[in-house]
Amino acid sequence: MTRRLGIQIGFAGSPQEREDIVKRVQIADDLGVESAWVAEAWGRDAFSILTQLALSTKKIQLGTAIVNVFSRTPAVLAMTFGTLDELSSGRAIIGLGSSGANVVEHWHGVKFDKPATRLREYIEIINMIMRREKLNYDGKIFKLARGFTMQFPAFRDHIPTYIASITPKSMEQTGEIADGWIPIYWPKDKIASGVETLMAGAKKAGKTRAGLTVAPALVMQITDAGTDEQIRMAARGPIAFYVGRMGTYYYEMLERHGFEAEVAKIKEGWAARDPKAAAAGVSDRMLDQTAVVGPLDRCVEELNERRALGVDLPLIGMPGRDPAEMGKILEKLLA
Repeated sequence: MTRRLGIQIGFAGSPQEREDIVKRVQIADDLGVESAWVAEAWGRDAFSILTQLALSTKKIQLGTAIVNVFSRTPAVLAMTFGTLDELSSGRAIIGLGSSGANVVEHWHGVKFDKPATRLREYIEIINMIMRREKLNYDGKIFKLARGFTMQFPAFRDHIPTYIASITPKSMEQTGEIADGWIPIYWPKDKIASGVETLMAGAKKAGKTRAGLTVAPALVMQITDAGTDEQIRMAARGPIAFYVGRMGTYYYEMLERHGFEAEVAKIKEGWAARDPKAAAAGVSDRMLDQTAVVGPLDRCVEELNERRALGVDLPLIGMPGRDPAEMGKILEKLLA
């Protein structure tokens, strides 16, 4: 049986890299990769890429990991996901998150306020629109009173919704209102306790563990002879970036999980405007807990160890230097 696996697609890169994305996802589709997830921050928008993929693939599910709930209204997201679901014949997945004040206020120019409440209201409104209910909604943020309905038949009346959350309160809410959880840089030895927090919220909604998909976004770097330390150092960079440049949520989460010393060193590096020093602050323990780095066989073992701890669907960056090499790696990861 093919193992469950998802691949992540970034929002940056050259035009040639964008063209390679389609080839890579087509290979993943043919091999049986379950899903492809497109990120969005301050580069390409996720939905243009997802539309191209919807028209170029057959089976692979297509999600956002993630789009934020500040830069588009709930109705715009419902229309967009509804259209993507139609174009893909029911393969869309909604991946939402709050992002953070840095991106929301200084890229989008929108006040970052009440993220948990906003996430809940977005999901409730999107679900109403997909069911083609009259949109009368009285929330703390949104007041919608004219009874609009979406003017095309949704391919499905419910599109699975995943939330990127990493604080205890937001994780419990995720368990209650969403179908899946996308933790980012979540430590390996905290997976089981994270699932417990999710289930505390799920039980409020009468859901079982089978009704929730745990889908962590993972940095995965494959090493070979003579490249181990070089690649391990490269893998530290994205972790240091999230700790030092993506608001407070990530470093607070890692501090809660015992990485106070590493966070302090990373922040010192960024304060000195020295990205290399910041990356060097990511210890071996921190790297091994939050990423998958090593020879391919070891990466396979690492993913399986995370599955045994409660991960249902690991989401990895697209591996390999070119589409052909990626295909060979995916075959091994799926076996």
